[in-house]
Amino acid sequence: MQWWNDFVTWFTATSNQPVIFSAVVLIVAIIVASVLAAWISRSAIKRLLAQNDRNLKAAAIGTLVDAATEASVWNSLTPQEQVLNDRAVGMADILVRLMPVKGSALAADWAAHQLAELKRTSATFGYQLEPALIEFRDRLIEWQKKPSRARKIFQEDIERWKSQSSSSEKNLLADQDAWVAQQHHDQFAAPAANSTTKAQPIGYVPAAPAPSTETQRLLDDVQALEVRPAPLPNP
Repeated sequence: MQWWNDFVTWFTATSNQPVIFSAVVLIVAIIVASVLAAWISRSAIKRLLAQNDRNLKAAAIGTLVDAATEASVWNSLTPQEQVLNDRAVGMADILVRLMPVKGSALAADWAAHQLAELKRTSATFGYQLEPALIEFRDRLIEWQKKPSRARKIFQEDIERWKSQSSSSEKNLLADQDAWVAQQHHDQFAAPAANSTTKAQPIGYVPAAPAPSTETQRLLDDVQALEVRPAPLPNP
């Protein structure tokens, strides 16, 4: 207990008060600086993560909107362009589903359904596609700004589509998609098959083969005999 008594005596001594006050102020300053540094670092990291999330969402939404534009003219794309577009859509779908945002899976399902409808309508020329593209874009942008509100809209749309679709309609749409895909394949396969034969202009007549040298010589001799004058009779 002697050391405790010595410490109390030293701490309560009037001559040691300035030193104690300076030490307390230094400790408090270190603690406050540490707390402020941690708070600033945490805020900076949160802003960086939020910016990264916004960039990922913007990239995914931009890819989906671009895919919707391509889907609106799906039947006029080449098979290679369709494959590239499907790959871009697949990557965007994965990015949307992995986002830490409410309703990301619903947004991906809603976008996949809308893209399929745009492809089908592009093949059958059912209605004007520009309003559908604008609605598709606006819905995704609204989901980025207000995830909770857009999530409810996506849920209502998906539930309505499930209630409206039946097994017979699904089979009919599947058969229609298969028929359109076959027609599209035949459309782009025909020019490739015909590219090996060069098209000839209208009225084209193939040239006759040139006669051989011996035949030409015989024809010249016969012509010379025909034009030679006959000899005069003797008086």
